[in-house]
Amino acid sequence: MSESYLKVTQVRSAIGAKPKHKGTLRALGLGRIGKQNTLPDRPEIRGMLRAVRHLVKFEEQSKAEA
Repeated sequence: MSESYLKVTQVRSAIGAKPKHKGTLRALGLGRIGKQNTLPDRPEIRGMLRAVRHLVKFEEQSKAEA
C-alpha cells in the first residue's frame, strides 16, 4: 500500500485575506510566502486546500518522495 502525500507551498500573502482563510493556512502549517509543508492526502486536507486555493499551490507525492 502506497500512501500519498501533498507538498503544499504558500505562493500568495494572507494580507487582506479573511480571518478564516488565515486560520486555515496556519492549520496547514503555512504562514509566509514560500513556506512548504508535506501533508497526508486525506479528504479533510483537500477541503482545506480548496478553501485557500488562491493562496497556495500543491502537488502530489508518493511516500518515497516525501
